[in-house]
Amino acid sequence: MPSSTERRAFETEHAGRPPAVLQVAPALVTGGVERGTVEIAAALVKAGWRAIVASSGGPMVHEIERAGAEHVTLPLASKNPIVIYRNIARLARLIRDESIDLVHARSRAPAWSAYFAANRTGRPFVTTLHNIYGGRSAAKRLYNSVMMKGDRVIAISQFVADHAIATYGLDPARVTVIHRGVDLARFDPSAIHPSRLIALAKEWRLDDGAPVIMLPGRMSRWKGHFDLIEAVSVLNRRDLQVLFVGNDQQHPGFRKELEARIATLDLGGIVHMVGDARDMPAAFMLADVVVSASTEPEGFGRISVEAQAMGRPVIATDHGGSRETVVSGETGWLVPPSDPAALAAALTTALSLSPRDRVMLAARSRAAMVEKFDARQMADATLDLYTGLLFPDQAPSHRDLDNADVAAES
Repeated sequence: MPSSTERRAFETEHAGRPPAVLQVAPALVTGGVERGTVEIAAALVKAGWRAIVASSGGPMVHEIERAGAEHVTLPLASKNPIVIYRNIARLARLIRDESIDLVHARSRAPAWSAYFAANRTGRPFVTTLHNIYGGRSAAKRLYNSVMMKGDRVIAISQFVADHAIATYGLDPARVTVIHRGVDLARFDPSAIHPSRLIALAKEWRLDDGAPVIMLPGRMSRWKGHFDLIEAVSVLNRRDLQVLFVGNDQQHPGFRKELEARIATLDLGGIVHMVGDARDMPAAFMLADVVVSASTEPEGFGRISVEAQAMGRPVIATDHGGSRETVVSGETGWLVPPSDPAALAAALTTALSLSPRDRVMLAARSRAAMVEKFDARQMADATLDLYTGLLFPDQAPSHRDLDNADVAAES
């Protein structure tokens, strides 16, 4: 953490200008790391701060810029030790040139560069643990350990925090659990115009009236696609439509294996791989049940939260962050991982809900997400953490200031 002299320098620099935060990520393609980066950049701009993101680029750069933040392209996705070393000087130069006050790293390779650049320039360093880091070898554990070096370490779930403390000896006093949030304005069933549903149903060639089981996520072995098709086979129903929503570009061989198993189980007319969905809120509305069947524990489980925000029945595997986002029997169901029979039983329960029960479950699910997983709460907590590092002696948080503004207006 910066010394008191460096802290006074920060406060002097801040006179007459907003504080500036640099977020460092490998790339801005798609996924939880990228979405969190965009959301915090937008929250910083909205709060009157300056937001800069450094990454190797990608399609989500336009979202950074649309939010009023700035993007700097650097080779931060590289795991080459030479490139990582050279990125230290690049980031240190950026920190000085742009008067950056705080550095926030979101992934391991760029975090090594960011850690040394922040130390070199005397800036506070924050990391976010987006998942657990096992590390069976000493070399892997060393590589992962940079994520524990933050002056403050954000964990996206209690599960992730507990693992970091137990596995890496991370000081609990430096860990803050800030659950990932969902954009409740975007993922709002009342905001979905029927035309969006019609267009997507036509694109995917869905049959009217056939129940839809949806598994969103990248086509990857650990996401549980095989378990779902085995569970659907157990159901022995021909009136279902199973949608795998997500791209297979990273694992084309896995798709071929999956297609072969689908053919063996005679599910070719039932299971459909539809690729990425440009309109996920509408996609969720087409589903009668949303499945998150990950065989390995997820750090948080964004899909389950977004689906519940849309009032969809959710079935998730009973480990990892899902235990913090799904209340089994109330807002969805938790089943043991890699257990197609248990998954089939939960699917039977979800698909047999009466219209009244579906409405009640939707209301409970939506209310739970609004209470606990609003993206604005995530942004508030993150900006409070930044403020505490930069201005530990300043009293109110930005949330207190918001409340004061409301009181003044009234």
